[in-house]
Amino acid sequence: MSKVRVLVGTRKGAFILTSDGIRKSWEVSGPFFTGWEIYHLKGSPADPNRIYCSQTSGWFGQVLQVSNDGGKTWNAPGGGVTMQGPMPKGESNRFVYDTTPATGKPLTTHQWYDGTQHPWEFKRVWHLEPSLTDPDTVYAGVEDAALFRSTDGAKTWHELSGLRGHGTGPKWQPGAGGMCLHTIMLDPKNPGRIVIAISAAGAFRSDDGGKSWKPINRGLKSQYLPEQTAEVGHCVHHISKNASRPDTLFMQKHWDVMRSDDAGENWQEVSGNLPTDFGFVIDVHAHDPETIYVVPIKSDSEHFPLDGKLRVYRSKRGGNEWEELSKGLPDRHCYVNVLRDAMSVDSLDPCGVYFGTTGGQVYASSDAGDSWAPIVSYLPPVLSVEAQALP
Repeated sequence: MSKVRVLVGTRKGAFILTSDGIRKSWEVSGPFFTGWEIYHLKGSPADPNRIYCSQTSGWFGQVLQVSNDGGKTWNAPGGGVTMQGPMPKGESNRFVYDTTPATGKPLTTHQWYDGTQHPWEFKRVWHLEPSLTDPDTVYAGVEDAALFRSTDGAKTWHELSGLRGHGTGPKWQPGAGGMCLHTIMLDPKNPGRIVIAISAAGAFRSDDGGKSWKPINRGLKSQYLPEQTAEVGHCVHHISKNASRPDTLFMQKHWDVMRSDDAGENWQEVSGNLPTDFGFVIDVHAHDPETIYVVPIKSDSEHFPLDGKLRVYRSKRGGNEWEELSKGLPDRHCYVNVLRDAMSVDSLDPCGVYFGTTGGQVYASSDAGDSWAPIVSYLPPVLSVEAQALP
């Protein structure tokens, strides 16, 4: 029988939740890296024993941890802690911005809407995306927004500088949580294609393995922008897709739930009958590319569920028509949030759906969202959740 592993990053450490294919009884391991912020950890699709982990501290800086035995032991292959701010080239496990990207033009600052110039400064790794085929290759999305890649198991990192250098980089703005590259999607049918999202810049796509990039924000509209349909500047919270139909993308924007059927070339709103279309997380059923999940939050200033009732909403029609999923979820006095990387699905049948809250709960559904139960209830605030079916 297959097993399921759920990797949970929190404000004060990492946890690993495991179960059999029935997904009723769970074993909780951890915390690992106690006291550190774990923004993201994710297992390699190419090697079930390989896990990558972003370990961050405002005091000690950033460490990339790797496990080769499913989380039993960990090591920092690049030598450990990185310093904040400017860092010298040639040192392992260190993220160094390329100040002269592929365009050949220097890129050392970005400009805010008030016209002030701000230097690019490394703060943390928000998202790790292992290669679909090579366990030693992994991508990292960082703040300030940039995309890095390692091909030696996180020992050394190199920026894919064509992203920042393609022309709009100096215009990117920080969202409320920082200027973070938080979404990285690889295409199983097109190895050269990478889709990323940045808050607050928008979505971008490369079709040549990260050498060149284009904004893919046509159809997005943001009222807070001076030009509401601008090429860049949109606060995209998360993007997701089903691997069997990689050209169909679903986006949770600062406001609006959006859909694209042409790999991001054009977007249309599919918020439909949602009670509010503000939220952070969106995910897609593992087997049905038209079934999507969101967790609506009251507003951009009130980051909690409407009326204190925690609800997941599911559309089986690719958007517009949504149903409320409430069985097993709190009915009152619930004022938690679900952050952008805190929902995931497994590939079992029926599909399992998981999400974590800022109140420290991790909820699981083994029936594609029809009913929910907490796996754990008293963790530190949850930053990320990643589920993976294991042989």
